[in-house]
Amino acid sequence: MVGWLLVLIGLAALVLPGPGLLALVAGLAVLAQQYEWARRWLQPVKRKAFAAAAQGVKSTRNIVLSFTGALILILLGVLWGVHRPVPGWWPLDDRWWLPGGWSVGSGLVVSGLLAAAFIVYSIRRFRPTSDPSRP
Repeated sequence: MVGWLLVLIGLAALVLPGPGLLALVAGLAVLAQQYEWARRWLQPVKRKAFAAAAQGVKSTRNIVLSFTGALILILLGVLWGVHRPVPGWWPLDDRWWLPGGWSVGSGLVVSGLLAAAFIVYSIRRFRPTSDPSRP
């Protein structure tokens, strides 16, 4: 169940905010313990996830943009959770202004924090270093 849940979360997070490839790799790793097809899919998906992580920290510009995106997710989550009053410029009915409250906001905050943690991990794992003592 856990493997399937992680795969579903990973697939959803590929198009929604969140660490889609990482959740997909985690789900496939769990499923690979029981299913041959999951073992076959795990390595290619893992290579793609690591390649995307390495590309994401290739330049300082990419790192800044990634951290900015994570910060925006966190700020949107807080905004959603606080459930600000409907602004005058909002063209739709009031009930369509930030529906969900903290149930949605906390998900966005967690996604932003996870994204920031994965960016730090990617920097440490994939970014070239000038320190010869560090592998």
